[in-house]
Amino acid sequence: MYAKNYQAALQKIHGRPKMHKEGSLKRIQQAVAAFNHPEQQLTVIHVAGTNGKGSVVNNLRHLANAQGLTVGTFTSPFLTRFNERISIDGQPISDQALLNLVNQVGPKVAKLDAADPTNQITEFEFITLLMLVYFAQQALDLVIVEVGIGGLTDATNVVTPLVSVIVTVGYDHMALLGNTLAEIAQHKAGIIKSGQPVVSGRLPAEAQAVVTATAAEKGSPLYQLGRDFKVSQRQPLASWGESFTYTGVQQQLKDATIPMLGAYQVDNAAIALTAFILALKRLHQSVSVKTLKQGLAQAKWAGRLEKVNAQPLIVLDGAHNEPAMQALAQTLKADFGQLDIYVVFAALKDKALVPMLATLQALPQVHLVLTQFTGNPRVASVTTLQEASPVTLPVFEHWQEALPAVLQKMSADDMLLFTGSLYFISEVRHYFES
Repeated sequence: MYAKNYQAALQKIHGRPKMHKEGSLKRIQQAVAAFNHPEQQLTVIHVAGTNGKGSVVNNLRHLANAQGLTVGTFTSPFLTRFNERISIDGQPISDQALLNLVNQVGPKVAKLDAADPTNQITEFEFITLLMLVYFAQQALDLVIVEVGIGGLTDATNVVTPLVSVIVTVGYDHMALLGNTLAEIAQHKAGIIKSGQPVVSGRLPAEAQAVVTATAAEKGSPLYQLGRDFKVSQRQPLASWGESFTYTGVQQQLKDATIPMLGAYQVDNAAIALTAFILALKRLHQSVSVKTLKQGLAQAKWAGRLEKVNAQPLIVLDGAHNEPAMQALAQTLKADFGQLDIYVVFAALKDKALVPMLATLQALPQVHLVLTQFTGNPRVASVTTLQEASPVTLPVFEHWQEALPAVLQKMSADDMLLFTGSLYFISEVRHYFES
């Protein structure tokens, strides 16, 4: 047997090579061919972007469920357990189903590896293959696939979607994607398929130019936020959410609400709405304003400005790169400018630590504390974080020590925010849940 139990299955998954020097779809193409092309049996919306992918996928899933559709989602990373990455209607794959799946897929992959030992299928390619095989075996109406990194050579790019989505383009993973926004956008635009519509968010001009040119070259209709669909009358709600009006693709939603905060989350909701409406039209299904509003209103998303405690106010946000930290800072300034905010920060060492910390330090009401977490070999040590800061900041070797220390300094009207990494937020969230 390839894997005897669930833990052994996880070891088989995580024990694979992380990546190869050259990005290529060759390995995943050979793998899906060995399984009779499960990707061709799926109806897919494909979502790329530097930030916001997870929120858009979450919005799309809730919109589709409100429509009565059975929906598979493929996301990364996970917040609590690996199984979350492959879910149906929000329910992660069971341990037994994952074990059975690994035992079904693993032996064939081992044969492919043996045929080319220096070019073995990577961990993410293997997980992508597991997802495609599993979803092809289920009775799904729709599959929403989140890109891992980039898009052009990402393993998920073997799908041909109903709609492609490019949420944002910013500086992240530059070692793999390039040092300019145009180069990064070239990778994101790689998911655009000939003749298939594409939806784009608020992209920087040089990134939008690449996406626009790629869509034109491939004959793909382009729907651009701010041009082809819009949001207006945005209003933060006391109930920890946003209200807004959406206009686009022959639809208008007045007083639509989402259970998340931030102008960028309103953008993400508008992007998801547009992609979903386009998908429904291509599936020849009717579009109901009531159903669309119902889906958005239910689209809670863990770890994105998530309130885990009311008194005192404790919030988790997975901002993990410079663009995400800038968006978070804008929301803190706009919606919580009257509060003192104590920020416990931990991150991965390969992120843009200097600008991320500078963005937080530029907010006059922020009191910053540096710490670290466990469980990831790429975590930045507190020494590395301190070196990235122009001023000396309080440091705690363990975030569990930072929590009581910060709480002692806070008043009842202050906010405590954990941020810097989704992996960090996962660990903190597990603590609060238990």
